[in-house]
Amino acid sequence: MRGAEESVAAVFAGRGFDTVRMEDLAAATGVPRATLYYHFSGKEAVLQRLLRSTLGDLARVVQAAAVESPGDARQRLEQVVRAVLALMGRRPAACRVLIADLERAGRLPDIAESLTGAFHAPVMRLLEAGAADGSLRPVTDPARVAAAIFGAVTIPAFQSLVVDPVFAEEAVGAAVVDVVLAGLGAG
Repeated sequence: MRGAEESVAAVFAGRGFDTVRMEDLAAATGVPRATLYYHFSGKEAVLQRLLRSTLGDLARVVQAAAVESPGDARQRLEQVVRAVLALMGRRPAACRVLIADLERAGRLPDIAESLTGAFHAPVMRLLEAGAADGSLRPVTDPARVAAAIFGAVTIPAFQSLVVDPVFAEEAVGAAVVDVVLAGLGAG
């Protein structure tokens, strides 16, 4: 199934949602168009499935890094950044679609809520834990800081996915960690 999702994602990422037809998705996946229509009402439903799957993967890697990793909150926040970038490296087309169609995803309440649950909520908890354990400075608006961190991770990663011949995961990670964690440093 993951291969079919990446094929669908590559079509959406390469052509843009508005120009993609169900026939294009059928050709990319090797699934007959009638079968796609049996499972999906149209390309919007296919995109929703792709976004849900990608956000599910995001939730799993962020949860593992934020909650299950050892270390203080600062170390776990760094692990979150690196885990998100690793996911983007494994699922580049799906992540390109997620970022490029974030506005469309924001109009789908369950998708927008999934993003909050997948990234923002765990990061807000890390920010609070970091203020408590002294590894991060206290912030006055954890929700906006979590959103800023999401942007700090995804925008340079998206740029690398689009511009660089090979996704520069390590370079992006180093830059993001430097900026984000220096700005949130406790001392």
